[in-house]
Amino acid sequence: MSRAAQSPPAPRYKRIVLKLSGEALQGALGFGIDPQVLELLAHQVKEIHELGVQVTVVVGGGNIFRGLKASSTTGMERATADYMGMLATAINGLALQDSLERIRVPTRVQSAIEIAKVAEPYIRRRAIRHLEKGRVVIFVGGIGSPFFTTDTTAALRAMEIGAEVVLKATNVDGVYSADPAVDRRAKKFTRLTFMEVLKRRLQVMDATAISLCMDHQLPIIVFNLNRAGNIRRAVCGEAVGTTVTNEK
Repeated sequence: MSRAAQSPPAPRYKRIVLKLSGEALQGALGFGIDPQVLELLAHQVKEIHELGVQVTVVVGGGNIFRGLKASSTTGMERATADYMGMLATAINGLALQDSLERIRVPTRVQSAIEIAKVAEPYIRRRAIRHLEKGRVVIFVGGIGSPFFTTDTTAALRAMEIGAEVVLKATNVDGVYSADPAVDRRAKKFTRLTFMEVLKRRLQVMDATAISLCMDHQLPIIVFNLNRAGNIRRAVCGEAVGTTVTNEK
């Protein structure tokens, strides 16, 4: 076999935002952070980092605390609940940073809320400079304001740093017409337009994030995080999960 045939495929995207839900980190535990999931994720990020891809990560906090749920079920003030959720994202971001640095991937955590003892403040130009120096950047703290989801954070950060795609890693292998765990007739989509997602109210990302990506022609790829190599496949342009763009 020739050396060319043995070479790994070239990445299609050079700068990405990887969106992780907090729930994706809990694995089979049902709460908190599953060390095995964290290790698998870190090695997948290292795999694309070694291809020369500039990687940023936006992480949620739903495995620890969900602001919207706490507000609706306990009567907690929504702003307070959302700030608690932002702190939960910082816990996840620090855990991911530790896993990446243990396998020698240089990583920085930037927070939209001030927690200077454990994370840098989010500064757009500094984040871009970290990427240019070959560091993975993890964004935590949402956008720093309540009433916005980490989906919206992912869309905003992607546009701010000039990312070419948002990769949304989930526990399912794409976007379905209904919950496949409940409805066996649920249809999986391989490609969708942003307008179809909005009209059908499909659970891809929240409507604000979808609208932002649509307006700025920023594609979203939804795929299963738990299958090893899926992040690399998505980055290299292989058919994986569901792709959402302006054109079907």
